[in-house]
Amino acid sequence: MVIMNLQVADLIVTNARIITMDDDRPAAEAIAIKDGLVAAAGSAAEIAGWKGAGTKIVDAAGGSVLPGFIEAHMHLFSGAAELAHLQLAGVAGFDALRDAIRAYAASRPDATMLVGQGVDYSVLGKGVRVTRHHLDSILPDRPFLMAAPDHHTAWANTRALETAGILNGRMLGPGNEIVMGADGLAEGELREGEAFGPVLALAGEERVRLGLSTGGEPNPMPSAAEREADRAIMRRGLAWCSRHGITSIQNMDGNFYQLELLSEIEAEGGLICRTQIPFHYKNFMTLDMLEKASRMAERYTGEWLSSGMVKVFYDGVLDSWTAVMIEPYADRPDWRGEPLFSPQQFAELAIEADRRGLQIAVHAIGDGAVRAVLDGYQAAQEVNGARDSRHRIEHIEVTTAADVPRFAELGVIASMQPPHPPGAMGFPLEPTISMIGRARWPWSYAWRTLKEAGAHVVFASDWPVSPIDPILGIQAAVLRKPWAEGDPDQSFSLHEAIATYTVEGAYAEFAEDRKGRLKPGYLADLVVLSGDIEATPPERLHELHPVTTICGGRISYQA
Repeated sequence: MVIMNLQVADLIVTNARIITMDDDRPAAEAIAIKDGLVAAAGSAAEIAGWKGAGTKIVDAAGGSVLPGFIEAHMHLFSGAAELAHLQLAGVAGFDALRDAIRAYAASRPDATMLVGQGVDYSVLGKGVRVTRHHLDSILPDRPFLMAAPDHHTAWANTRALETAGILNGRMLGPGNEIVMGADGLAEGELREGEAFGPVLALAGEERVRLGLSTGGEPNPMPSAAEREADRAIMRRGLAWCSRHGITSIQNMDGNFYQLELLSEIEAEGGLICRTQIPFHYKNFMTLDMLEKASRMAERYTGEWLSSGMVKVFYDGVLDSWTAVMIEPYADRPDWRGEPLFSPQQFAELAIEADRRGLQIAVHAIGDGAVRAVLDGYQAAQEVNGARDSRHRIEHIEVTTAADVPRFAELGVIASMQPPHPPGAMGFPLEPTISMIGRARWPWSYAWRTLKEAGAHVVFASDWPVSPIDPILGIQAAVLRKPWAEGDPDQSFSLHEAIATYTVEGAYAEFAEDRKGRLKPGYLADLVVLSGDIEATPPERLHELHPVTTICGGRISYQA
């Protein structure tokens, strides 16, 4: 009789410095994986007993091993498409901008529309706003548009504005603006999606933005060739996530079409990151349209592909004065911003989505928007009764002392982005900190303040708004400095920052019982780094990178 050794791992990672995030055993040297789950974590000698003839061995070479990063706020489809656009992050001054745009245009002689991404608001210098005339002097004869890093403002040349039919302006919904000049024509600055959407449509990438722009489905439905092209874009985005150690994605725009594409990729065996896609509720919708969100939630419930969330935008961003503030902007004393929903509208939405058992995630940047969303969540509890809803607020770039404790009181998750504060990752302090105003600085990007008040704080990149790399986010969180002496220190320790990309990310998707830690029985999602993250000075963390990503026990990326 042959006695089978059932204690044989499919894969072992050894020679590692494992940070398990498991309080019962916080560190280990090796980990055994079987059937897509963590079988054991312990010393190299302990785990050696799990080795069999067919066990694959990954030598971590002394590098750190962490739970796979959970990217709690990103835009997969549009981000993947933008990997092919002109990247303008870090470009400063007219000459550098001109050279970058002309070189890109020369490399794409047949493109009908040229698009740039990540250009700084102050690219032409402090206090100088880009106009179509600047862009015309660079590229007069081909449609061109470039977007700010936050994707809430874009600038287009005259040819693009003419071709899109908006050179003479257009009626738009609340919070959107085509900035008009004294000559009665568009100046070139376009604020929010309704304003720049017609120009972006010229690039033929409407489908990648549908989950963000309308929450609707393609009409007409794409051909087989177009659908395969869209799957290729999705696969490119998934691979980009995996190479940065990401094993779970909480997407922040969505529709059925995205779920269908990812389901087709899953059927091919190509879904290398676990992905959650929300229903995007827009301010022109009616509450009965939440039935679509419920159908998405019922149809997609898997460990690899799921729905169950409603994403909402309540306001815009600080740099285009579209974030909603309680008191006026420091540099515009007559302006507080215009909300995309009235407080009453949002409360009705929150009550109905909550009644359906759906999780809600709301983009709210200004303190006025944050307060209105908290009020809506409170109304939902008062009407429906309290439950473990884990509703979220995304960004929270400014809040107030009065609203900080309400996060813990209402069980609201604070979903925030370490790369976003002015001064982080090379992001300039101006004009943003002057727009916020000195009195609001202590309550701006207040990660630690919220954490110490009992809120669950989860970190993410908001890719493609910021670089996707979670290690850069961890570094930004650890190195965070106050803007003025006497303001609170909002920085996180290394382990606190890692937790926001693992443990807290799992909590945000109700998966803390099986994800975000490396302990027996949990999903085998992990990342092997190129060095020891605990021994690396904070200012050098950016030198680390994933060398192996494992998701569900399978290697999804190998350097």
